[in-house]
Amino acid sequence: MAEKKIVLKVDVADDKGKQKAMMAVSVLPGINFLSMNMKEKKMTVMGLVDPIKIIDKLRKHWRAEFVYVGPKEEPKKEEHKIEEPKIEEAKKYTEEHVRELLKLYQAYNPYPTTHYTIIRKQHDPNSCIIN
Repeated sequence: MAEKKIVLKVDVADDKGKQKAMMAVSVLPGINFLSMNMKEKKMTVMGLVDPIKIIDKLRKHWRAEFVYVGPKEEPKKEEHKIEEPKIEEAKKYTEEHVRELLKLYQAYNPYPTTHYTIIRKQHDPNSCIIN
């Protein structure tokens, strides 16, 4: 069994809670490294330890969830480039193309949608009703 890196998000409020959470986890056998980042509220545990046992210890007193469970070194993330729309795609939406799409839509929905507005005197604050 290889060493694992386990990153958990633990909802602790202050340094006293941090110390208690770290003490609760540190009693488990097989832990080589234990740290807590209070700014992000993330606990990092490295070693030959079962992640389920760690989360069970923490969930007795705090709200905790896994962020990362895996090998000691995290895989490198590849950056995804955002492609900008090309000029050819801009030409695709010419007036002719829009007219063609409108005809196709009218064939799909041949009934024009009409909206009726009914104004009642009771709902109009400017009207006067004489009985």
